[in-house]
Amino acid sequence: MSVTFNNRIKQILLLSLLILLIWVAIQQLSIFLPGLLGAVTLYILSRANYFQLIFKKKWKKGRAAGLYIIYYLLLLGLPVFLAITLISPKVNDFLSEPTANLANIKQAVIQVQQKMGITIVSEKSLSGTLEKVTTFLPSILNSTANLIANLATMLFFLYYMLYYGREMEKTLFRIIPLKDANTTLLATETKKIVKANALGIPLISIIQGLTATLGYFIFGVNEWALWGFLTGVFAFFPIVGTMVIWVPLVLYTFTTGHTGMATGLLLYSLLITGNVDYVARITIMKRLGDVHPVITVLGVIVGLGLFGFIGLVFGPLLVNYIIVIFKIYMNEFVEPLAEEQVPVSPVPAVTAEITA
Repeated sequence: MSVTFNNRIKQILLLSLLILLIWVAIQQLSIFLPGLLGAVTLYILSRANYFQLIFKKKWKKGRAAGLYIIYYLLLLGLPVFLAITLISPKVNDFLSEPTANLANIKQAVIQVQQKMGITIVSEKSLSGTLEKVTTFLPSILNSTANLIANLATMLFFLYYMLYYGREMEKTLFRIIPLKDANTTLLATETKKIVKANALGIPLISIIQGLTATLGYFIFGVNEWALWGFLTGVFAFFPIVGTMVIWVPLVLYTFTTGHTGMATGLLLYSLLITGNVDYVARITIMKRLGDVHPVITVLGVIVGLGLFGFIGLVFGPLLVNYIIVIFKIYMNEFVEPLAEEQVPVSPVPAVTAEITA
């Protein structure tokens, strides 16, 4: 009895020490957490095809993993390059003469409100908001280094996760303190949510961004490529994402006297850009993972605050885990107890005779 008790104490102490060390490491490396979560995402998306190359095509593990690193470097490097190329010069131009640019923006907003006949934002509130934007813009440029560092971290971890993928999965399956069926359920749900959000949300954003870009080009919006790119970026946020871009564009076009162009852009954005998002979500997301829209919306809100941009994937996963862990709890503890407490009734005599 004492030996078992001492072993249990040792186990608790070792686990506590392990959890403490992991927590300290996470605290110090929190800046690279998006890169680590991104590596997990790409591993889940790549593992099936990677194992095909290793076990069926007989590729060497290092060669196959290196091929995936090059593929993702090109795939992820392109939007980063576009963002730096399109956005950085505009931010630098704005910061070169912030006072004059702020005055122009303020004047444009006042003109919009005068023509509409309503006051949405007071001049004092508008000035405070624009000053906050001015202080926020330099952080966008400074975050470029952080973005590149997380991209390098993500690809670094991904290489070794692919290389040791089989061993890593066996170890996780062995140490997770659940029944095999529940561990499989956890893995299946994780794969489903990650696949739906990591593939579905970017694909929907690309479709909506291209659709909006076409509309901006048709109706003669200046810098239509930049505004189309920004619309695609904000399309990551469900419901009102793209409206952050096209609503100000419509209002600005209206105040400059181009009433016909503004009306056409408004109808195009409402009827086509907005409906493309709805149609794409109910088709692509349902085909990829059948994720409920409520989980996606709540997950995005939670995930962005916790994990940053990668929270678009792991936020819905976190919300879905609440449901999955509840199912696992029922399977592990509640249902077995219910089965044990159900009395076994004797077989009626009539039934016994019929059976015989």
